[in-house]
Amino acid sequence: MAFPQVLPVSRVPDPAVAPPLKWGVIAPGNIAHMFAGALRNATRQQVVAVGSRTMERARAFADEFGVPAAYGSYDALVNDPHVDVVYIASPHSEHLPQALLAIEAGKHVLVEKPFTRNAREARKLVAAARKHNVALMEAMWARFLPHTDVVRQLLADGALGTIEVLMADHGQYLPRNRVPRLYDPALAGGSLLDLGIYPVSFASFVLGQPGAVLASGLLTSTGVDEQVSALFSRYPDHPQAQALVSCTMAAKTPTTASISGSHARIELDGEFYAPTRVRLVSPSGLSIATEQPFLTGHHGLAFEAAHFAQLVADGFTESPQLPLDETVAIMEVLDEIRSQVRVRYPGE
Repeated sequence: MAFPQVLPVSRVPDPAVAPPLKWGVIAPGNIAHMFAGALRNATRQQVVAVGSRTMERARAFADEFGVPAAYGSYDALVNDPHVDVVYIASPHSEHLPQALLAIEAGKHVLVEKPFTRNAREARKLVAAARKHNVALMEAMWARFLPHTDVVRQLLADGALGTIEVLMADHGQYLPRNRVPRLYDPALAGGSLLDLGIYPVSFASFVLGQPGAVLASGLLTSTGVDEQVSALFSRYPDHPQAQALVSCTMAAKTPTTASISGSHARIELDGEFYAPTRVRLVSPSGLSIATEQPFLTGHHGLAFEAAHFAQLVADGFTESPQLPLDETVAIMEVLDEIRSQVRVRYPGE
């Protein structure tokens, strides 16, 4: 197969064209601020309500983003008749009860990554959404970015030949005094669910669910994983392929990803899960790359919001780009990794 002269053009629509829905935000923390900023900057989506455990925090968020309704409880938010979609931005230890609350109120729900603490909770959420016939999706924003669609097309075209090796890492320096929740087992802390979800989800996107998982990790004094490395293999559709993924909250790593095949290699610069360039490299070293993304950093959250809004407007209850069964399968892989590195959360 001849090395291509140009890369595919992303088919991801401009987020501004998605039909505007009315959003309610649960838990106005850091990621909620970035999400609301992305919606305001690049979409026609409207945040019409915010709910927090305290009215003070809800009101501060509402004032910052011009949100008309602020609630000091999650119950009040999910029962607001003006809200079409609920965005759950809390730590993942709270995703199950909060998402169930919204689903049972008949709301469509976008749940921050990781979807839940474990696969058992994920299956419970999926069952509830299907029972109530509402849309549900994990907010794995990388799946909906333009550069991911370029990778999707290259894989579909067979541009890499036989896929042999995938590598992806995600490391951030997140000491305990800066992000104490990551060191708390009761809040499902550790590097794997917060950071490792990105390389694990990327491997699933490219290769599917592995038949074998081999993991090793280093734990903190509180019993959560500080760093984890895992080898995935025995993929049903790619029996020769292996995936090497790693995460750590003890150091900033390159946070890059690559997919190497018999004909070519895809390289994604760090942060590979955020808007970035795609580079295709031949075995002889020839390379071509996409242009710089027009939305950068967390402004890229606009793409997942627009995708979900379009799904809801079109009457779909899950995304073909991140089906609920795949979300559950990813949680099963994360469960297996945690089992091997001996991390358990209270109540599991």
